[in-house]
Amino acid sequence: MMRSPQVRNGVVDTPSPSHFHSTVSVHKLRRFNILIIVFRFASFCFSLASTIFMFTNSRRGGSDFPQWHHFDAFRFVAVAGGIVALYSLFEVGASVWEISRGATVFPEPLQVWFDFGHDQVFAYLLLSADSAGTSLARTMRDMDTCKVNNAFCVQSDISIAFGFAGFMFLGFSSLLSGFRVVSFIINGSRFHV
Repeated sequence: MMRSPQVRNGVVDTPSPSHFHSTVSVHKLRRFNILIIVFRFASFCFSLASTIFMFTNSRRGGSDFPQWHHFDAFRFVAVAGGIVALYSLFEVGASVWEISRGATVFPEPLQVWFDFGHDQVFAYLLLSADSAGTSLARTMRDMDTCKVNNAFCVQSDISIAFGFAGFMFLGFSSLLSGFRVVSFIINGSRFHV
């Protein structure tokens, strides 16, 4: 609650708003920020693993064996996983910066909306890529392609599964960044305390 200005010796003394945080609220805030880092780091790891598994999914042995880059859906899985891995790495760095410096990389209103908006966009990108990859993988199993080269199909399935796990963790961090947006709208700060 703001105090009213005091007049002393003809000078108006306007009190500045105090940003007092109790020890409990500081610990809550720290746990919240660490949880965001954990989700973003998990998203980075799973997206990177998805990309690596798809990029290395090529068998030597001639044109009879399928290669990941021959299929649009698998290229989409590989590229989307790489993009989300880079974004998640940037966000991990931004979260570490925020915890260590006590300030955001961008101004607070921009940071809140940047995190939430990009979490949404990249989560949907990853979900759509892995959905397309799943559809192609099922089609390949139905056409007996996987009986000829089972290792290719297994590695594609693993890549897609890692992509879905990356989506799940990015979705969790999106929920937390959405909570920050709501806190910012209600309180004028991204912190709910």
